[in-house]
Amino acid sequence: MSSRREFIALLGGAAAMWPLAARAQQPALPVIGLLTTKEYRFAGNKIEQLPALAADLVHRQVTAIVATGNAAALAAKAATTTIPIVFLVGSDPVAVGLVPSLARPGGNLTGVTNLTAEVAPKRLELLHELVPTATVMALLVDPTDPGPAESVSRALQAAARSFGLELHVLSASSEHDFDAVFAKVIQLRAGGLVIGSHAFFTARSEQLAGLAVRHAVPTVYAYREFVAAGGLASYGGAITEQYRLAGVYAARILKGEKPNELPVQQVTKVELFLNLKAAKALGITVPLPLLARADEVIE
Repeated sequence: MSSRREFIALLGGAAAMWPLAARAQQPALPVIGLLTTKEYRFAGNKIEQLPALAADLVHRQVTAIVATGNAAALAAKAATTTIPIVFLVGSDPVAVGLVPSLARPGGNLTGVTNLTAEVAPKRLELLHELVPTATVMALLVDPTDPGPAESVSRALQAAARSFGLELHVLSASSEHDFDAVFAKVIQLRAGGLVIGSHAFFTARSEQLAGLAVRHAVPTVYAYREFVAAGGLASYGGAITEQYRLAGVYAARILKGEKPNELPVQQVTKVELFLNLKAAKALGITVPLPLLARADEVIE
């Protein structure tokens, strides 16, 4: 993911800008551990591996841990009460159990959240705008990520009722499930598919976009990478800004500030990306007001 690469570059820059006098007093440059489910070299997208990986970072006595996603952040929190942790999540960190308060996070955690989870019903609304004649829609969730799967399912079922839509919730927890999911969408004669913003799916944005194109299913996800790979549309929190702010927090912690002194920040910007080539292939005419609202239109 490009935003993650930019974030790592920012962390590298923070270390490079470490004051010379301070560096002279340090036996080595500070080490930041990045705990994530989005790359095979980290958790291989297997949530159950996160506690062991978090424990390994603690054993290595890293200076700070940056954890992306609810599962990684919770694993890091369970692994240490002393090493500073900066989390990046797309849901309410108080509800998840990461911190008692956004303004006063306490303990050794702080971080940045965005509106990706909160705007999940908006993705269904977006699909409804793009395919207004459809009366049946589908939602794909990862059942191994139960908290987000349940909350998104409830939110979208409520939204579907308000739009007069029938919503079917489908599950996938491995790549082998994907073909069956799209076959089920077609069997249900669903007018479109909303993909839940789970880390497992994010790591496979290109594959899911390819399947959506191959099966001619109008599909909406949370992040731009899906649209750039050929998917129809995405709507979610501004993840690049979230990574930038997390990098700034990590740098401030390296300079001596404490996590409990840094209130949890929330990125309120939401981004809409559209792929006109995909829309044309699906026979969809994108409404002009929707085009005007888009942050980027890929042609």
